[in-house]
Amino acid sequence: MPAPTATSPSGQALQPLGRVVLVSGPEEFLNERVVTAVRAAVRRADPEAEVSATDGQQLTPGTLGELSAPSLFSTTRCVVVRGVQDVDDSLFDGLVAYAEAPEPDIALVLVHEGGQKGAGLLNRLRKLPGVEEHKSEKPKGNAYLDFVGVEARSHGARIDRDAAEYLVRAVGSDLRGLAAAVQQLADDYPQEQLTTELVRRYYAGRADVKGFDIADLAMAGHPAEALAELRWAMETGGEAPAITGAFAFKVRQLARLKGAPRGQRDADLAREIGAAPFMVRKLRDQLRGWDEDGLATVVRAVATADAAVKGNAADPAYELERLVLAIVRARGAG
Repeated sequence: MPAPTATSPSGQALQPLGRVVLVSGPEEFLNERVVTAVRAAVRRADPEAEVSATDGQQLTPGTLGELSAPSLFSTTRCVVVRGVQDVDDSLFDGLVAYAEAPEPDIALVLVHEGGQKGAGLLNRLRKLPGVEEHKSEKPKGNAYLDFVGVEARSHGARIDRDAAEYLVRAVGSDLRGLAAAVQQLADDYPQEQLTTELVRRYYAGRADVKGFDIADLAMAGHPAEALAELRWAMETGGEAPAITGAFAFKVRQLARLKGAPRGQRDADLAREIGAAPFMVRKLRDQLRGWDEDGLATVVRAVATADAAVKGNAADPAYELERLVLAIVRARGAG
């Protein structure tokens, strides 16, 4: 039977039968994609293939022998062992011995979640020709934007860089959420370029995202645009606490950036202020025209507005409009 091929999320060709596929790293979503790709490759080779899974903590010498032995019901098998870092040390020799001479009709997938636990086993496995490793790492900085671009292309779509930045900001850094968002956009807007305007329109109903937009406009000294966006957000069901929360988050980032030592790399600054590295440049632009006194005034204004809208203010929209105007005045005085 010819070895099936498939493509992993990293673009590597997978030929899992007669091999051990080692999946290592802390990014669970990417790890699971490799497992899914292996299963699909095995099933393409043999639709009747038996697929089974177990956890490293449950592995014993007996179960290891059963997992790696040919099945009575199918000559082709895919066996997934998750949590290999928790495998008992007494099983290391058995796993290595199997990896030295894998069964030709079995694909054994070993998933290690990263870290030093079980590193000795990984080091031994990596030296063997029958072991194929796929590593996952938590994306850093612009790697999130690259991930979004790759996801879009995998669905036959294209997304520009600014739109990818907006999507990461709207959805957050969870890769599973980003992948789902890109797929939804590609499905809903087939054959269209995914622009910032389109992504913004798609997520316009999210009050936290809209709050960031309003905060950006206010901090940049554009009261008319900020007030227009605020009124639209409130008319379409936006919640005032979510909007003040977005303001508070934005102001904290700017205050931390203002107080950060000069000369730091963007990656270091990003960790310090709690932002993705690609956002540091934009935050620097937003800081222009602000001094420490102005930012302190804004911090107090946001706290006052937040307390008001959470304290059942008679008119939350009015409190938010006061906040926008207070921010614009504080910037003008900076």
